[in-house]
Amino acid sequence: MHALKKSRPMRRVTLAAATTVTGVVLLLSLKPHTPPTLAQASSSAGRSPSQSAQSPSPGSSASSPKTGTGTKTATGDTVQTRWGPVQVRVTLKNGKITDVTAVAYPSDNPRDQEINSYALPQLRREALAAQSAQIDSVSGATYTSDGYKQSLQSALDSAGL
Repeated sequence: MHALKKSRPMRRVTLAAATTVTGVVLLLSLKPHTPPTLAQASSSAGRSPSQSAQSPSPGSSASSPKTGTGTKTATGDTVQTRWGPVQVRVTLKNGKITDVTAVAYPSDNPRDQEINSYALPQLRREALAAQSAQIDSVSGATYTSDGYKQSLQSALDSAGL
């Protein structure tokens, strides 16, 4: 009789259990592909004093043309993320993005500071290269990247681009 045709019920039970456990672990380790929806804060409560001072209240956007050179600066909406608010200011010259600055971003602890020290420059480079808010997220800074893109789009919309 062939080895595979022998009746081995314990092997089958063990193999079935191992397969089930592996499948469950793989399913639980998957991340959702859509970011969770967070409610916008209606006040600046919960922000650090430095973030409150440097950014307007959520939902507002400022647009101010500079002296006659065709240069505009627009500040996007403050986007509440899981780790804190993100807000972006964009400078346009003759309809082209010339500068993008993160006005507010999570910086409450050393880990936030570490993540944003590499993520924000990368997001800035991507925005300048793409000339739009259609940029890739930075791995390891997904929430900040999503907030950055939303605020950037808001700034571009308020600048009329």
